[in-house]
Amino acid sequence: MKISNLYTVYILSCADDTYYTGITNNVNRRLIEHNESKNITSYTFSRRPVDLVFEAKYTNVEVAIAFEKKIKKWSKAKKEALINGEFNELPKLAKKKFMNRE
Repeated sequence: MKISNLYTVYILSCADDTYYTGITNNVNRRLIEHNESKNITSYTFSRRPVDLVFEAKYTNVEVAIAFEKKIKKWSKAKKEALINGEFNELPKLAKKKFMNRE
């Protein structure tokens, strides 16, 4: 029986108080690459050190990519709710600001 590949959608906390979201098949290797890379054009290069603050594992790469793309569009507050496991807050944070006006 073939063991399926696992894909990890991850969020890094950067030194400048921003978040980076990515996908990989080896999160430990990828974290090292983010912190040791010599690529000055990468988002995390000038924002190091970075720390892994969230990860979700998937066996289906298409589902993983879709989740990564979804998170990248989220606000910082919504990402922090996900990171903190405050799943009940996610729908509230998804509502448009103009919808909350009275």
